[in-house]
Amino acid sequence: MVMGIVLAIIAAVIVLLVIATITKSVRIVQQGFEGVVTRFGEFKDIKNPGLTFIFPYIEQMRIVDVRETPRTGDRQQVITRDNVAVIVNATIFSQVVDVRLALFTNSDYLVSVDNLARTSVRAVFGSITLDEAFSQRERIGSLLQTQMEEATDKWGVRINRVEVLEITPPDQILQAMALQKQADQEKRARILESEGQQQSAVNVADGQRQAAIKEAEGAQQSAILRAEGTRQALILEAEGRAQAISNVYAAITQQSPSPELIAILQLDTLAKFAASENTKLIIPAESAALLGAAQAIRSVMSDVASATPSVGPTN
Repeated sequence: MVMGIVLAIIAAVIVLLVIATITKSVRIVQQGFEGVVTRFGEFKDIKNPGLTFIFPYIEQMRIVDVRETPRTGDRQQVITRDNVAVIVNATIFSQVVDVRLALFTNSDYLVSVDNLARTSVRAVFGSITLDEAFSQRERIGSLLQTQMEEATDKWGVRINRVEVLEITPPDQILQAMALQKQADQEKRARILESEGQQQSAVNVADGQRQAAIKEAEGAQQSAILRAEGTRQALILEAEGRAQAISNVYAAITQQSPSPELIAILQLDTLAKFAASENTKLIIPAESAALLGAAQAIRSVMSDVASATPSVGPTN
């Protein structure tokens, strides 16, 4: 009876040992991780993601995260090149690329990366001014990445990028920057206002110039049209007079006028001059000839009258 109990206990212990052995020998490595196997404390092998086996009790496996890991450091105070104390905070994106170096060349690569980030931030910000720190964040990130990679490459850790999250200067610097920003905005507003006034004056002057040009062109065109109208009127009037004279002359020529008829026409013209309202009468140089013609006509008329027999009263 006692022997049976002892055998049962021994069998139970053996079963427990087998279960424990199987449990210790079967390991599962998740995706994004790698397993580092050591035998009696010495590096043995690297296990990829999936189901893997190790020798229990003599081998151990440590799981290492090989994904990119962002690590935001603590806010720290640094001094810039122009002796301004600022509060800085940055995020480091690191990734283990060699798990063997990460585990066996550094006691704790995560703590080492954090400490290295602090010293690198102080060194980089100490080499630039405050204005450069605000305007060149990408350049600061590149400088931090370059400086940190010189040390992390030996640890099997790669620095993918560094992003500066916060740069906070003292309150008095913030007030001075706010005043400077306000003054700069006011200056830009005055510049824009003066440029607007200048452009407005230029537009007004250009409009006035265009209006003056249009007005001058209109006056010129109007004068040209008036001169052209006057010229056409004079031409038409001269042509009309020429046509009238030509018609009169043709009519007179066709009638074969005698000197007596011409003298009568001249006397008629002089009578019209005398009947006008003019206070002055101009007698042409041919007046003697006209008077002679008139005397000749008078003599003719007298001869005609004397040649006519007189009729006396009849008793």
